Amino acid sequence: MGEPEAIAAPVHPTVEALIRHRLGEALGGLRGSLEAAMPMLVFVIVWSITTDRNLSLGAAAALTVVLALVRLVQRQTLQFVLGSIIATGLAAFFALRSGDAEDAFLPGILTSCAYLVGSLLSVLLRWPLVGIMVGFADQAAVAAGDAFRWRRNAAAVKVCSRLTLVLVAVYAIRVAIMGPLYLTDNVAGLTISKVVLGWPLWAGAVAVMGAMLLKGNTPIDPDDELVQPVDVSSH
Repeated sequence: MGEPEAIAAPVHPTVEALIRHRLGEALGGLRGSLEAAMPMLVFVIVWSITTDRNLSLGAAAALTVVLALVRLVQRQTLQFVLGSIIATGLAAFFALRSGDAEDAFLPGILTSCAYLVGSLLSVLLRWPLVGIMVGFADQAAVAAGDAFRWRRNAAAVKVCSRLTLVLVAVYAIRVAIMGPLYLTDNVAGLTISKVVLGWPLWAGAVAVMGAMLLKGNTPIDPDDELVQPVDVSSH
């Protein structure tokens, strides 16, 4: 028998580097954001013009199929296309049930409210949402059964808490803008804000986070200056 196998140190040994990488994966860039939002917006626009349920759903479904086929041909992930199916389904359910196009935006507004409260609570409870993302993106820690080791590092908790407050601001902006538009039945404003407060707002948030992370060098491992290989032969 040879020496016990060890998990190599992760590619991103610091909290800041890992967060930058993880955020890039999660957002999916401009294309991922458009894929997630456009089918729902097509449904809303067609429904507002025609109030024809079948035509509205058909238009959204057709666009979703096209987006999915393009991804399949390019052998890329369907993550954001599948997300659009869920978003469009919820939007259609609310709009068709009430007959009002603005209700298609209600699930998104309620979701933003939930994320706003959840993100803020995560900071207050010292379980910042960004930190949880970091934990599960740290493959060495996950394999060792210690995905939350970052919480033993006070500096990492502080960094992740500050970054999570940026997310709180994102959700607060969405609710503050889209809430009044919904209450005043402003479908055009909701449609525009859905796009503007999607990827562009996320891009701004990532830029702020990037500036916060630029000079940081917080080790993920609370016990070492750099992450060391983890022996998992006993696991």
